[in-house]
Amino acid sequence: MITVNGLDELKTLVGRDLGHSSWLEVTQERVNAFAEATGDHQWIHIDVDKAKDGPFKGTIAHGYLTLSLVIPFFSEILHVDGIKMGVNYGLDKVRFPSPVRVGSKIRLAATVAGVEEVASRCVQVALDFTVQIDGVDKPACVARPIYRYYA
Repeated sequence: MITVNGLDELKTLVGRDLGHSSWLEVTQERVNAFAEATGDHQWIHIDVDKAKDGPFKGTIAHGYLTLSLVIPFFSEILHVDGIKMGVNYGLDKVRFPSPVRVGSKIRLAATVAGVEEVASRCVQVALDFTVQIDGVDKPACVARPIYRYYA
């Protein structure tokens, strides 16, 4: 974990590889819970028997489940002290190049793409996120989230 203190130290991270989170196994129970929470009950996610004959030869995680996991993953990578708050400002881009098969392990790798001052005592941080799948060359998700930090 990288810890920085305040907005000025955040600004020094531009271009820096922040490393990666720990691995997390994506279980069928997690996928089912996400389906219940979102109402997305597509068979490729929840019907284990039917999915065996499907294009992925088993159930896969929802893309948005994978994306939602970047939140706890990122909390393992970067901690910012000396601020009042940080907020998720949105996403500039998200892609899901490879499916996450149930039983796979995934983790987040992060790099700071840019930091800009947007108001007095507020910086906007653009990050490059890659959700990696253990043993798979192609990532599960690539995204550019934007966070704002207020001092």
